[in-house]
Amino acid sequence: MKYAHLIKINVFSKEEDNEEIVIKGLLSLIPFSIEEEKIKLEKRTAEGFGDKPIKIFGVTLTKDSHTSEFLKNLKEKLAGEQKELILRQAESRLDEDLNFFLRFDKEKLINEDKLWITDSGNCFHIKISIAAFPKRRENGLEIVKMMFN
Repeated sequence: MKYAHLIKINVFSKEEDNEEIVIKGLLSLIPFSIEEEKIKLEKRTAEGFGDKPIKIFGVTLTKDSHTSEFLKNLKEKLAGEQKELILRQAESRLDEDLNFFLRFDKEKLINEDKLWITDSGNCFHIKISIAAFPKRRENGLEIVKMMFN
């Protein structure tokens, strides 16, 4: 079953961050080689507080095989209590366009290889465009429940 049309994974990197470690953390979320699959690692620069440059690294998954493999891996890596938290918060994480948003603590993922839900900005951002037909919020919530149960 197709759960997602598209998945975007982004992370911000401040000047003091080790860029290679941040990129390695980002790629650890993806269970296949983006080079072999010809997926581009996007790199952008933005202006942060105090005019400090912030680098933004991202990957966009659009193929069904890539989104399915990513979601399967994500579910396997999540601890039970984190899946429960996602399911409890599902309603607030799903917007009207059926985009489902997750944030994982950057330090925990990089230092401990743990996926930990956070509300802070120092995180890996994941946007999952839910594949629900007909495109209604209640159908989107059902898909989310199936993804994380």
